[in-house]
Amino acid sequence: MVEEALKTDDSKPIDDTKTRGVRSDGEEDEQLEEGEIAGGDIDGDTLSSSSSRPGTAVVQHPLEHSWTFWFDNPSAKAKQASWGSSMRPIYTFSTVEEFWSLYNNIHRPSKLASGADFYCFKNKIEPKWEDPVCANGGKWTMTFSKAKSDMCWLYTLLAMIGEQFDHGDDICGAVVNVRARGEKISLWTKNAANESAQVSIGKQWKEFLDYNEMIGFIFHEDAKKLDRGAKNKYTI
Repeated sequence: MVEEALKTDDSKPIDDTKTRGVRSDGEEDEQLEEGEIAGGDIDGDTLSSSSSRPGTAVVQHPLEHSWTFWFDNPSAKAKQASWGSSMRPIYTFSTVEEFWSLYNNIHRPSKLASGADFYCFKNKIEPKWEDPVCANGGKWTMTFSKAKSDMCWLYTLLAMIGEQFDHGDDICGAVVNVRARGEKISLWTKNAANESAQVSIGKQWKEFLDYNEMIGFIFHEDAKKLDRGAKNKYTI
């Protein structure tokens, strides 16, 4: 199970009802803007101390890469003239402890408003076709029924940041798109023409998530030209 790759003695997943802004009456606190971190901005000191005990030193477990969460608010999107102009980074993390502190204080896809897009990309890579690292890439996509993508989103994150893929260097990041009819999770890569690497990534991704439906890979270049008419170049 990919979740084991990012478990440490000090960073085990915790009950999200204790960390997601729950009031004393048991109802979720809805004062947060969708995608915001419970309790406001979290700085590095807060993240480090979240897993510490009084009088003990905090042991950090560094990841191979730093990663950034991005959020595109559906209400903000409607006010923007160009795609991507409402997208903004939330927080960059570089250790196992920082990841769990963030993850346990951020809404799951099932709790996000319809139209929201939530990203996790390697630091310094923007989740846009125009980014130089993404420009020649593409994406694998899985589809889910409404509010059924939460665990697969978590396992996708763990597989990525835990370097579980044989061709992990080719991975840019992942996005979950929340829509009225359901959710989609896409895994972005940087070298779409390398068929063997893309197929390997797609097969491993399905194995990690125990996903049995067929998935397809679309080149970003085709998506830009054909919009919704872009066809899968690879399928598994």
